[in-house]
Amino acid sequence: MATATPTYTPRLQEKYNKEIVPALAKKFKRENRLSLPKLTKIVLNMGVGKALQDKEKMKIAAEQLGLIAGQRPQITKARMAVSGFRLRENNEIGCRVTLRGKRMYEFLDRLINVALPRIRDFRGVNPKSFDGNGNYSMGLTEQLVFPEIDADKVTFTQGMDITFVTTTKNDDEARELLRLFGMPYRDDSK
Repeated sequence: MATATPTYTPRLQEKYNKEIVPALAKKFKRENRLSLPKLTKIVLNMGVGKALQDKEKMKIAAEQLGLIAGQRPQITKARMAVSGFRLRENNEIGCRVTLRGKRMYEFLDRLINVALPRIRDFRGVNPKSFDGNGNYSMGLTEQLVFPEIDADKVTFTQGMDITFVTTTKNDDEARELLRLFGMPYRDDSK
């Protein structure tokens, strides 16, 4: 007879269900759990402009993004030609990963508790980087802040954009959701 293996729940997913949902319900005075903001996905995007001269850089960037995200990235191609950038249509210019479910919560946990504190002179993320629809975007200047990347093997630094997509259409609700997850916002009042 087969025994059921215990299912694993990421730490931040448990925190969302046990602590954040009641706190949001109290703050926004709502009883319906489904009307509260929720994180639906996190998109990691790396624009690799250096790949136009050296195809090997795209492979390295995609490999590093795969290590950071825990899943294989999708290679993005140029949609149109831009002669000023020496860019042709269908040239490989970047890679991206969309995280959902357990991987999303695990990445958010590593980002907040490991990667962001490793940034030199870090004072917090910009609390105003919302798009007006409850989605938050931030940029990192180098991939070395993630512990999965071996600094000795890195030949070039590569930045990335990280977008947090929520179910709410209100920036204030999304800001509160990310704050309860532990997002270290910069204090601009000083």
